[in-house]
Amino acid sequence: MRHTAKSLAGIAIAATLALGTVACGDSSSTGTGGDAGASPQIGIDLPRADSDFWNSYARYVPRFADEYDIDLMSPTNSQNDVAKLVANVQAMVSQGARAIVMAPQDTGAIASTLTTLESKKIPVVSVDTRPDKGRVFMVVRADNRAYGQKACAFLGEKLGGQGKVIEFQGSLSSINGRDRSEAFAECMRTTFPGITIFEEPTDWEGPKAAAALQTRLAQHPDIRGIYMQAGGVFLAPTLQVLKSKNLLVPPTDPKHIFIVSNDGIPQEFEAIRSGEIDATVSQPADLYAKWALHYAKAAAEGKTFQPGPTDHGSTIIDVGNGLEDQLPAPLVTKENVDDPALWGNQIGK
Repeated sequence: MRHTAKSLAGIAIAATLALGTVACGDSSSTGTGGDAGASPQIGIDLPRADSDFWNSYARYVPRFADEYDIDLMSPTNSQNDVAKLVANVQAMVSQGARAIVMAPQDTGAIASTLTTLESKKIPVVSVDTRPDKGRVFMVVRADNRAYGQKACAFLGEKLGGQGKVIEFQGSLSSINGRDRSEAFAECMRTTFPGITIFEEPTDWEGPKAAAALQTRLAQHPDIRGIYMQAGGVFLAPTLQVLKSKNLLVPPTDPKHIFIVSNDGIPQEFEAIRSGEIDATVSQPADLYAKWALHYAKAAAEGKTFQPGPTDHGSTIIDVGNGLEDQLPAPLVTKENVDDPALWGNQIGK
């Protein structure tokens, strides 16, 4: 029987229901091949439940599963634990998954699982993160080095090339944390050498970011910039710390600390509108779900893709252990925060 997941409540999809006939999505212009027939089962693991960004991504999954007429297995959630991810994948395989969508937060530790899946001819689509080793069919991701570069350029301009900035780095075991951190540091070093950066590893954990901010502000009360590599986990604790120190003031106030984030969640947009933060890079949570499921179904049906421009405004590149569809991720400021095309302004409507 064909199944798809019910809409998510926060983090989980708890039940399935029978589907009638729905329209299939179109293939990318770079796709070829594939046999018609019954839709294969697709497994999906959600990476965590403590991030507003990933919870938003999770809510898009059933919508696009319906759109593409996908036989979606009940999603699992590995809760930022690679051991749970491995166990969840093994369960999906035993239940007949023909392709798997995952978002490994530790991009080095998943290699052996990818090798096993390749040996079983089960293609993998990796969302947002690119595994360091192991074969993947497609990575659905934005250019994370551009995130760091955009954050650097924004803060460098706002601070006039002088001052102190604290950076909440994502986990450096993740390609995303490394890409954003390396690009931010390189840009600051070459373009804004007058800015001092305090790099704070956080493992993508909000409490670690809050503790680091408390400490740095005590040591350096003249900090004037913050780069949050993940607004979904860092936004609320950061604002709480600043509020407790009477530093949550509008951009016109000399005490204002300029903040640029990454994610593009609705909460960040509200913070931009209110002047609490100044910018974010909008990761396309909707497009991550849409194209991850698209490629997973295509892979299970035997279709292939080649590097080059796509028909949805992105570019597929060869990353050595597979292909990567690099989706656009715009910088959002007060000038464009109300753009209805941004997914953060669409979710829930």
